[in-house]
Amino acid sequence: MDIKKRIDEIFNELVAIRRDLHMHPELGFEEFRTGKKITEFLGTKNIEFQTGIAQTGIVGLIRGKKSVNNKTVALRADIDALPVTEETDLKYKSTVNGKMHACGHDVHTTILLGTAQILQEMKNEIDGNVKLIFQPAEETSGGAMPMIEDGVLENPTVDYVLGLHAMPYIDVGTVELKYGKLNASSDHVKITIKGESGHGAQPEKTIDSILVASHVIIALQTIVSRNISPSNAVVLSIGRIKGGVGENIIADNVTFSGILRTLDDETRNFAKKRIKEIAENQARAFGAEAIVEFEPGYESLINHNFVVDVIKEESEKLLGKKNVVFKDAPGLGVEDFSYFTNRVPGAFYHLGCGNSKKNIDKPLHSNKFEVDEECIKYGILLQVNATLKLLANI
Repeated sequence: MDIKKRIDEIFNELVAIRRDLHMHPELGFEEFRTGKKITEFLGTKNIEFQTGIAQTGIVGLIRGKKSVNNKTVALRADIDALPVTEETDLKYKSTVNGKMHACGHDVHTTILLGTAQILQEMKNEIDGNVKLIFQPAEETSGGAMPMIEDGVLENPTVDYVLGLHAMPYIDVGTVELKYGKLNASSDHVKITIKGESGHGAQPEKTIDSILVASHVIIALQTIVSRNISPSNAVVLSIGRIKGGVGENIIADNVTFSGILRTLDDETRNFAKKRIKEIAENQARAFGAEAIVEFEPGYESLINHNFVVDVIKEESEKLLGKKNVVFKDAPGLGVEDFSYFTNRVPGAFYHLGCGNSKKNIDKPLHSNKFEVDEECIKYGILLQVNATLKLLANI
């Protein structure tokens, strides 16, 4: 099959699907209409699928006719939108107030549907299986782990996993790769300072929890600046603080919270240990008490280098070496594709969807975000070829 030619032939149909998805965005675990569009498409292509995985997730399966290796490559697309009100002039802008595909998940979904169609048409040439993972709730609590718990990596067992993300700071026709660490893990941090309230005119009879909290917050910043190497990227951001009931009353209770982002488990565990030590000991020095709570977020995303090599080889062959760039350093944003790559060898890469000549360059999560839809062609081409290469090399 001439894959490029076939992609061109089905492109208009795929663009129509993408625009329909864009007009009808749905938030995490609410992707019912989106799921119906996905299953309708898979059904018309005679691709078997299961619904109800992690509530609104869908898993398709293409069974190759050759059976030498009989291995499986999984391809993942996130399908949820964001709670953003779209402010563009697109004819197909969101019709749902307060919801928008401002992160390109409609593009990811369309790319996976197009990839599925091409691979289904090639199934007689495929040695092994291809799983199609349409994942809900990447933007909220994360649908990856619930899908894994529901068995998405089993029956048949997944040997490799690939994912991509449309990026507007990269022009269409270009891809961005990264060996090793790509995205951070996250932990929600909540600290409660307990002091003793009293009259503002008699502070000596109180333990001022606001004062204590301010010292704790300042001291916590020394973890990044003095306890961790400058070459190891870590961020601790306190984004919320609440305490006090009146201007003339010393507060007995203050709660503040934020996010810790790290790139590996060793640093993650060390930083959490220091947060607890500093908060508790600072509070104790003032005669107060600090209660420290952590709620884990996403795991860090670490690519498997030999899978990145496959994507690099295919990208350079299809796009040319000048259109394959490497990310200088990992980002401290999170991506729940990490749950897949921490259990199965795989890689995540960035697909250019911007077009500087057309002023298509608004950042992810912007209410003016849009894409150059030509990126759909490149996404399908790369996913198809990387999948075939992985299956052939197992």
